[in-house]
Amino acid sequence: MARYIIRRVLSLIPTIFVVVTLSFFLIRLAPGGPFAREKDVPEIILQNLLKRYHMDEPLGKQYLRYLGDVMRWDLGPSYRYRDLSVNEMIDQGLPVSMQLGVVSLVLAVISGVLVGIISALKQNKWQDYLSESIAVIGISVPLFVLGPILQLFFGMKWKILPMGQWTSVHGWKAIILPAITLSFPYFAYIARLSRASILEVLRSDYIRTARAKGLKESVVVRKHVLKGAMLPVVSYLGPAFSGIVTGSTVVESVFLIPGIGRPFVQAAINRDYTLIMGEVIVYSLILVTANLVVDILYGFLDPRISYK
Repeated sequence: MARYIIRRVLSLIPTIFVVVTLSFFLIRLAPGGPFAREKDVPEIILQNLLKRYHMDEPLGKQYLRYLGDVMRWDLGPSYRYRDLSVNEMIDQGLPVSMQLGVVSLVLAVISGVLVGIISALKQNKWQDYLSESIAVIGISVPLFVLGPILQLFFGMKWKILPMGQWTSVHGWKAIILPAITLSFPYFAYIARLSRASILEVLRSDYIRTARAKGLKESVVVRKHVLKGAMLPVVSYLGPAFSGIVTGSTVVESVFLIPGIGRPFVQAAINRDYTLIMGEVIVYSLILVTANLVVDILYGFLDPRISYK
C-alpha cells in the first residue's frame, strides 16, 4: 500500500506539469489580453505595463519564468486586483470555498445514500417513487433557481435562516442555505447511483446465501450489501469533491460568499492570466488529490483490488 501511494503521488507531478503547460499556452494564445480595454490605452503606457509584467519577452521565456515561479509556489501578481497577489486571493477565498464544499458534500453523501437505501429496499413502492421524483428535481432544477427560492421562503417569508453575509455575521446558520443549495444536485446523483448499485448487489448470489443462513435483513444490508454497493459512490466522490468545491460560483454569487468562484469568473472575463492560472492549478491539485484518496479507499472497500 505504501509503495502504491508513493507511486501515485509521484505520478501527480507530470500530470500537474501538463496542466500548467497546456493552460499557459492556451490562455496566452487566446484573443485579447489583460490590458485590453474598451478605450484604447496609449502605446507608451501599454509598453510599460508589458515590460513590468515581463510580457514583452518571448513566449517561451515567459513560460520558463512562470514555471520557475510555480515551483516556488509563487503564482504571481493579479493584473486586475493590483493590491493583492494571486497567492493572497487564493489564501483568502479557498478556505471559504472548501468549507462550503466539504459541508455540502457530507450533506449530499449522507442524505443521498440514505435515500438510495430506502428507495432500493422499497422498490416500486411509494417511497421509491418519491425518492426518484426528488432526485429528478435535484438534477433538473438549476442552482440559480433553487438558491433564490430557498432565500425567498426561509429568509424573507419565514425568516428562519439568513440570506447571506456568510459566517462572520450569522455564524453557522449562514452556511445552511448555501450548503443545501450546492449539495442538492450531488444528493440527487448519489441517491440514484446508490439505489442502482444496491439493487444490483441485492440480486447477487452471496446475498441470497446470507439470507438463506437466516441473517437478519438489517445485518445483510449493513455488512454485505452496503460494502459492495458503495464502490460506485466512492468512485464518484473524487470528481464530485473537486466539482463541488470549484463549481460553487453560482451559489457564491447568490449568497454573497467570499470564495474563489466569483474571482475566477471575473478573471476569465478580464483575461487576468495569473489569476486564471493560479486557480486552474489549485483546482487541478484538488482533483488529483481527491482521486488519489478515492483510489486508496477502494482497497479498503473491495479486497479483490490489489495495489501490488
